Amino acid sequence: MCRWLAYTGNPIQLETVLFGAQHSLIDQSLHSRLGQTTTNGDGFGIGWYGNPTDIPFRYRCLHPAWSDRNLREAARAVKAPLFVAHIRAATDTPAQETNCHPFRYGRWLFVHNGLIRDYPKVRRDLMLAIDPDLFASVEGSTDSEVMFFLALTFGLESAPVQALERMVALVEETGRRHGVEHPLNMTVCATDGEQIVAVRYSSEGASRSLFHSTSIRQLCELYPENPRIKAAGDDAFMVLSEPLVDLQGAWEEIPESTVIVARGPAIEHYSFKPVPA
Repeated sequence: MCRWLAYTGNPIQLETVLFGAQHSLIDQSLHSRLGQTTTNGDGFGIGWYGNPTDIPFRYRCLHPAWSDRNLREAARAVKAPLFVAHIRAATDTPAQETNCHPFRYGRWLFVHNGLIRDYPKVRRDLMLAIDPDLFASVEGSTDSEVMFFLALTFGLESAPVQALERMVALVEETGRRHGVEHPLNMTVCATDGEQIVAVRYSSEGASRSLFHSTSIRQLCELYPENPRIKAAGDDAFMVLSEPLVDLQGAWEEIPESTVIVARGPAIEHYSFKPVPA
């Protein structure tokens, strides 16, 4: 499917996690250990915030991440306190730039790993449920972007967790109406530059992998000679599809049907349950 990560903490160079880590996101684009597909070469994207109140920056490309020389230059040049990155393995929709994550609307960025099953059957119904005022901003043809704009329709900008629960409920109800037994499998991340909201959920209870970092302060004590851990700061936090390095105690798997909300040093976990709008 896909692999993604989200980071918040002290400003760091994007290359630290995209290229520098032992099992970096670029390494995962060729050698994913936990994904449904080993190779994720159908495009990539990064999104980052200079100022949380500004519209975030994006760089997206339909080429494989491992072969893009400009990505390496950009990752070396950009230093940010919050960013997301995504490598894509396409399912029912083509490899094109407008289908590359992250998707953006205003200050919000969105990435997804997984799929809406039998998407061609349900696509029309789901797209018609998008707020008409938002519809013109849909650029591509992926199920992921439709999920994002449905969440925006249900109030992502004011109540992100509830909006995602309503979005999932609609996708599942629509899929089952069309005879799809398990309509949705997802790990998603939505951020507005001030908070990271990440969800692991699937209709069948067998979601794609998702982890979060444990205490960076504790890791600094365990690995005092690691400069990358020290540079991130005590309150740094990451959510990601696969661990970047094999450090004991560095990562914790996120349980099924769970949402994590990270606002600076405050990390909250909640049960995630679809709620019809």
